[in-house]
Amino acid sequence: MNIGYTMAPGRGDTDLVLARLADRLRAWGIRTCGTVQINRECEDSGPCDMDVKVLPDGPLIRISQSLGRAARGCRLDQGALAAAVGQVEATLAHGADVVIINKFGRHEAEGHGFRDLIAETLSRDLPVLVGLNRLNEPAFRAFTGGLAVGLRPDVDELADWVEARL
Repeated sequence: MNIGYTMAPGRGDTDLVLARLADRLRAWGIRTCGTVQINRECEDSGPCDMDVKVLPDGPLIRISQSLGRAARGCRLDQGALAAAVGQVEATLAHGADVVIINKFGRHEAEGHGFRDLIAETLSRDLPVLVGLNRLNEPAFRAFTGGLAVGLRPDVDELADWVEARL
């Protein structure tokens, strides 16, 4: 199986590493597909707004809902996530060398979101790199049969992993 994952300890750190990686790969002429997450601090609706950039050139899609500062539930906008998945599918249809998915999150753990796209990409023997958090690690390991490669959240190491698979 041609899948790797990375986890960074700080809030939003995995997002930053994957965005830097996508920029580096693009500069090297490697065709990237997928999403990177961009968090934007907001003053009135909670911890941050979450946007994903569809690789390589956009669009930028807001995947969080503003539920107010007191809200405790999931802020993921499922319709926006579905739109992002559709955009990535369209991009992938035109060809890619690697797929980067910002996060194998709760939605993927439950069988939705980018899960089918990840499986389809793996069936094409393209390398896939995903961001992961500890909460969803058991579901990710079950999904990959434990065959995914864990990588340090280091742009150089991640770029080397991608390059070795091309």
